[in-house]
Amino acid sequence: MKKNFNDIKQKYEEFYQELMKKGRLPIKDTGVGFWGAAVIDEVFEIFNKIELGKFKHLLDIGSGDGKVVMIASLFGVKATGVELDQELFKKSMEIKNHFSKRKHAKNVEFHNKNYYEHDFTPHDILFINPDIPFHRGLENKLLREMKGKLLLYGSHYYPSYLKKEQSFAVNGTEVSVYSKF
Repeated sequence: MKKNFNDIKQKYEEFYQELMKKGRLPIKDTGVGFWGAAVIDEVFEIFNKIELGKFKHLLDIGSGDGKVVMIASLFGVKATGVELDQELFKKSMEIKNHFSKRKHAKNVEFHNKNYYEHDFTPHDILFINPDIPFHRGLENKLLREMKGKLLLYGSHYYPSYLKKEQSFAVNGTEVSVYSKF
């Protein structure tokens, strides 16, 4: 797992270096939200801490460049990302295709659409790095369709009607696990 992790990490570092050579940072206004790259080492540590391998199917809600999905695939789960932004979706597919001969990449799937159009019910763990308040529609969708846990990365926005089961910090980043009441 460690070699695959390091290879994925290297591929994303190359992508961010490309962006910076063009005078851009790994952040972007997507028109419907805001993408900010998750810290790869934190994501790996979080997935170890929650024992992601106990789950079957992760969905990254607003998957950006696909990093979280690629890391999740290392834990033996099916990993799906939904991203509306065409540029970020293309980068996700490019990185997935780069690793296509590796076993873990066969568990990866990306969809280029708004996550409000994606059915959450097949997934037993949802990941989000929220960029908008939950009360703008996402929380209602979660209440209708969430079948397992919500893994919230960051401390910007919180759901009001889900039950917080666990909260911990990884390198100062708050992480919370939610379920339905």
